[in-house]
Amino acid sequence: MLGNTAYVVSRAKSRRQKLADRARLRQLINQSVDQLSVAVGDIGYRTELDLYAGKLTGGDLIEAALTHNLEAELSNVLDMTSGKIRSLIEIYTGRFEYQNAKAVLRAIHNEVAIEEVANSILPELNDINTPWLKVVESCDDLRSAAVLMKRKSFGPSLLKVPEDGSLADYEDALDRHYYAEAREALRTAKGAPARILAKQFAAEIDHRNIANILEASAVGIGREQLVSLLIPGGSLIPRRAFAAIANGGEEAMIDLLRSSKSFDIAGFEHALSDTKATRSLDPVITWLKTREAGMMRRMSYLHPVSALPIIHYVAMKVQEVTDLRLIVRGRMAGLSAEVLEAHVL
Repeated sequence: MLGNTAYVVSRAKSRRQKLADRARLRQLINQSVDQLSVAVGDIGYRTELDLYAGKLTGGDLIEAALTHNLEAELSNVLDMTSGKIRSLIEIYTGRFEYQNAKAVLRAIHNEVAIEEVANSILPELNDINTPWLKVVESCDDLRSAAVLMKRKSFGPSLLKVPEDGSLADYEDALDRHYYAEAREALRTAKGAPARILAKQFAAEIDHRNIANILEASAVGIGREQLVSLLIPGGSLIPRRAFAAIANGGEEAMIDLLRSSKSFDIAGFEHALSDTKATRSLDPVITWLKTREAGMMRRMSYLHPVSALPIIHYVAMKVQEVTDLRLIVRGRMAGLSAEVLEAHVL
């Protein structure tokens, strides 16, 4: 049955239904770290918790289990698929290799000990992390890490970053390369699912650009630098509008968003008002993520026997792991339940 689209979609939907819902996450927010270990195991991470229990405890144990489980699940989903359906799923899951590269660069930049990286960020008991850990262990700076990753698909893009480039420069290079490759792959793919997925990617690009424009406005980034931060491929903020946005800043962006019939400008402006009141981008980022999740959910229903419901499951699985990590880290840092609810729910 592996490779049969209907069968794989059915498996993905079944797994999606088992993910923690909002009510379950709300319960976890009020638990201690020790209680969370038991609760996370009950959700479906018991095998991974047992795997790491001999060397880790507390929050580190939970994080390692979550990361290991997610990596294994992504591999398992791909192994169940083949042909065109696998190609579409790989376009989406390809982003996680870029995220691993970012994790490596951040660890090197922040001088995180290899032991800490191997315990929770890129668990060493998962063989797929071995090459990444070797980069962390071997490199003292971002440039040397870029050289070691030169054989990756994104390697040439990293090497184009100036030798004195910042961590943000390298991360921007990774984002640009991923979306450029994904857009090209979707452009050549045939069928309605590919076209719908392309719209989802365009929304992701728009959301990143919106966040970058607001951040640039807040810190006073110049025109040329702002243009270099924007990623081509969005539909709300197309490339032809970059120069106008750079000149007009936040107001020019809002005028452009108002002209779109598919964008809830009233909801966005409410989130923007909260951002300015709190001097934090969190309200806008949360609003954009909610919009993105809604689009992904609708996308999964349009073609029920295709790659789209499977990609929706992958996105929801990633979100579950992200939420659980945030809860664990928040409880360890002493954050209140109210603060965690605002970010998770």
